[in-house]
Parts: sequence; C-alpha cells; structure tokens
Amino acid sequence: MYTEIKSYQILIALLKKYGIRHCVLSAGSRNVPFVHSVEADEDFKCYSVVDERSAGYFALGLAQELNEPVVISCTASTASCNYWPPVAEAYYQGVPIVILTSDRDPQMLGQREDQMINQVGMFDRHVKKSVNLPIINNRNDEIYCQRLINEALLELNHNGITGPVHINIPTNSYNITFNVNKLPEVRKIDRVSLFDKEKIWKEKQERLIKAKKILVVCGQKSNTSSKLTADIHEFFEKYNSTIILDHMSNLNLEEGINSIICMESDYIDYDRMKQLMPDIVISFGGQVFSGIKGQLKNNYGKFEHWLIQEDGSAIDLFKGLTNIFECSAEYFFEYMNNVEGISNNEEYYTKFKSYSDMVIYPEYEYSSIYAIKNVVENIPENSILHLSINDSIRISNYFNINKNIKTYANIGTYGIDGCLSSFLGQACASKEKQSYLIIGDLAFFYDMNALRLNMINNNVHILLINNHGGSEFYYNHTWINELSDKHTTARHDTKAEGWVKSNGFEYLSAYDKKSYDENLKKFLNNKTDKPIFFEVFTEMKDDAKNILKFYKLSRPTSLKTTVMSGAKKYIKKSFGQEKFKKIINAFKEQNGTVICRQLKGLDDGIIKRSCIDCVKDACVFLEEQLTCSRG
Repeated sequence: MYTEIKSYQILIALLKKYGIRHCVLSAGSRNVPFVHSVEADEDFKCYSVVDERSAGYFALGLAQELNEPVVISCTASTASCNYWPPVAEAYYQGVPIVILTSDRDPQMLGQREDQMINQVGMFDRHVKKSVNLPIINNRNDEIYCQRLINEALLELNHNGITGPVHINIPTNSYNITFNVNKLPEVRKIDRVSLFDKEKIWKEKQERLIKAKKILVVCGQKSNTSSKLTADIHEFFEKYNSTIILDHMSNLNLEEGINSIICMESDYIDYDRMKQLMPDIVISFGGQVFSGIKGQLKNNYGKFEHWLIQEDGSAIDLFKGLTNIFECSAEYFFEYMNNVEGISNNEEYYTKFKSYSDMVIYPEYEYSSIYAIKNVVENIPENSILHLSINDSIRISNYFNINKNIKTYANIGTYGIDGCLSSFLGQACASKEKQSYLIIGDLAFFYDMNALRLNMINNNVHILLINNHGGSEFYYNHTWINELSDKHTTARHDTKAEGWVKSNGFEYLSAYDKKSYDENLKKFLNNKTDKPIFFEVFTEMKDDAKNILKFYKLSRPTSLKTTVMSGAKKYIKKSFGQEKFKKIINAFKEQNGTVICRQLKGLDDGIIKRSCIDCVKDACVFLEEQLTCSRG
C-alpha cells in the first residue's frame, strides 16, 4: 500500500518507469510517506543508514559498483545538509544519485516553523538538476509534478555525462496513512540523442510509419534553411501528416496550413476538433502563436508529443510530452525520410485542410483588419516584416504573404516594450531589403524614442494602427466597463504625427477607406528618399468587434458549439471571471450530457428558443457540482 500524498505516488511510479530500484533510507518523520511506500514494494531494495552523511557515501559506493542510479532519502532541515559532502563527491566523480529531501509547507518558511530551512536548490552547482515539486491540488499540479521529476531523472545520464540530481518534496500535512493500493498512471519522457543506438531511432521511425494522423507544428524560427523546408516537404509526401505553421515559422511550404483562424477559441468547432486530434504531434522551433496550442492542451493525453529540441530540454508545450529528440530539425526529418515504399494518403491532411478552408473572407469595413490586410498582401518578395504582438500578428496571419518574406515577432516573451527597436535593428542589418513594421499604438508609444536613432534608412516602412488603446482587451473579453478604458485598455487621443515628422520621416495618415486607399501606394513605394510612417486611425472597440464578427461569419455550427458559446457568455456574466475556467472545464468533462439530455428529441426551432434556458440549467448544475466536489 502506498501513501496518500500524490507527489510521492508520482515520484515512486516514475522511479519504477526509469528502472531505479535501490534506495538508501535515513530515519525521520517527514520522509515516512516515501520510506514506508517503497519498503513495502518488492520492486525496490532498501538499505537503512541512519547518519545522512554516511548514507550519501554508502549510496555513492553502491551506485559505482552497480553502475546504476541509487536513491537517498531523508527528513527535513539539517538532515538534508549532511548530504553535502557525498553529493559534492558524487558530482565530481559523475555518480548518478537521486537525492530526495522531504520538506514542509513552503508557506511556513521563515515563520519559525520547527525543523524547517530553505531546501530549494540547496546543493547549488554540485548537482546536475534541482527541482522543487508542487503541493498537488489539481490535475495541472500533477502534470507539472510529472514534468519536474522527468526533468530531474533525465539528467542522471545526459549524453553519457552522469551525476547526481536533487528533488525537494514539500508537503502541507503530516501523513502516515497508506491506503492507496495502486500507483497512478504516469508519463515517462524519453530522450533520444545522436549518441543513441540505431535501433532506437529505427523504432521511432516504425512508429511514425504506422501512425494514421501526424501533426507537425512549426514554431517561430527566424532563420530557416532551405534544407529544412525541403526535408519537411519530403516528410509530408511520405507520412500521413499535416503541417501547421504561421508567418513567423518562415517556411515556404505550399502544403502548410496556417491554423490561426480555425483554431481560435471563438471560432473552433469542438466536434470537428475531436476528429482532427492527432496520434502524434511533432513540434520544433520557438513560440507557437496559433490557437492550436490551446486546443492540444485541452486534449492532453490523447496523443504522443515528440519534441525536437537541440539542447534536450523538456518543453511540455501541450502537457503531454513523451519524447525529446536532441538534434536539429534538419537531422530529425532527414533521418525519418530515409525510408522507401510509403506515401501520404492525405486523408488526415484533407480533413484538416477542408476545415481550414471553411473560413469566409468578407468585404471588410474600414478597421484594423482592412488596414493590415492590404499591407501584408502587397509587401514585395524578399522583404522583411516585423509584427508587433497580438493583433498585428493575429490579423497578419489571416492573409497570405508573398514568398521569401522574412517575418519576425517578439513573441519569446510577448512584451510590447521593444518591437520598434528590434525592427529597426533588423532593417539596419539588411539595408538592401524593404522592411515593414506593423505595430499598435501602445507598443509604438512605449518604444517611440527609437525613432531618434541615426541609423534609420529609407528602406523603413512603419504602419501604426492607432485605435486609441489596447483593443486586445475588447477582443479577449477582459473589458468590463467604462472604467476599463482608463486602467486596462489605456484609452488615449495621442497622435504620432509631430514626433514622426521631427525625426525626418515622411508622414501619412488615414481616417477612412478613402484616405487609406489614397495613401497605401505611397506607403508601399520602395523608391523614396525618406523612411515612411503611415498612421491609420481606427476605434479599438470596433476593431475587436470586426474580428469576432469575422469568426462568427465563418464558424462551423453544431449544437454543442452553439451551446458552448452561450454557456461561456452566461457563466462570465453570472459567476464572474474567477470561476469561468473551472466551470467551463467541468462543462467539458461532463461532455454536454446535461444539456443534451434536455435537448434530446427537440426540433431545431425549439433548440434555438430553449438554448439559453438549457445553458442556464446546465451551469447551475455544474456550479452545484463544483461546490460539492471542490468546495
């Protein structure tokens, strides 16, 4: 029987998965949950050494002779300090030891709690990895805990370099009950590197060949080789795959699908998304802007996630990481392409493409969409395009751009503070290329001092969408009332004209379609003696409405989609933002059964009339469920 403490259950289950079975245990109270759990499990061989310093050295010798990792476990406070000498010795000899230090509630640190010191990262540079586990209260905590333990255990032997790792385990209760008879299912993360045997790579290749639905997610990549483009194209032709990318991926692939529209939460068809769930997701590159990230997170556990990561670090983007390939993307795809006699039947691709192609593009009224669309579609080939965050990125990716346009965006951190300066650095480095920046007003005014730089050349074209504040807060429904315009959207009436002209730019402006269309050609002109600045004035509230109206126009309809949309609006209004996510998640877990039960057998007209009432009833039911089960 095992402890009730979830973090220990996960730890023990993962030790089993990694084949780590020797445990050197020192007497104490805080580590009783671990000690009694493993001593009662025949998969582990336990050794009792009371003195922690001696226990550490004993484990060192044991690991050296066995040539495998050994666990040491002690109670809290100064007991853990006694591990220092043997840990240092293990580090410099490269001996794989798993150091488990039991800890108390982090909230009590420094509050004169007895037998408590700061144990987080206490072995500093003398361990290869140190992690501090969360106290588990929900499923997200469990996922986080699993990842941290995997990260630590993976470092016991990384590319042949071995050494100790430290796992600190805080708990907020003194638990000595052992009534759990089965450990939880846990996810072991495997790491495959260039040092691994050919057999391992071949096994992974065979797994891909058998897969029916492979989703390749191409993240942000500023510098993409022509070889990588060719390799991914060949991979698509051979394997049953779909390629997801956006402008920041900088991949010119005809078969690539930009999922930014069809995967947004205000557009998604939940029933269709189930059909599009992959067997395997392969990801590489940096940040992923598209809503595909959120949709995969919502469906974790239903697919394998293969991460291509050159430094071998664990980046669990979709909460379901299963394999890390420590190599370049070029190496991975070239290796997997080295197979004959297979081809993509395009069944999965066709389903995904048909869903993506359902988007309806209307005649846009004057707005940020209209302004950005007509710029991005007309930027000449071999140019540079820098997209400021959120709306600039989102809207630009609604539309196709010409080939060989290198696209940048500061989405590593999603900050508004340096978009203009970064763009000017890129334009300065490539003076022969026409360079375009699409930026919002808050981001521009934050970084406007950069216009004074004396390195600005006439290849610079800046489109400023001045919609008097942060339209993102209208778009993502965090605008609450008029007060939000003061402190959240930061509404203003500032113009850039005076500052822009004083810094030697040619200044253009637009307030409607007519003035915009008249100045667009001037803005795109690449034979000018001055850098060009185009300030387009719109209204942020209307800009956000136009995007949501665009989604609504195209959005596939189904009963569940309609109900979910109504439920979201009702829940936010009735229960507030704080409970919104909890209730929606519970709603998804219930799989709409409450609503479906009430709507069963009704015709379409009655469904439309009764939908709101049913949503209300369902939300009341779910709120009661939450109150009972989660307090």
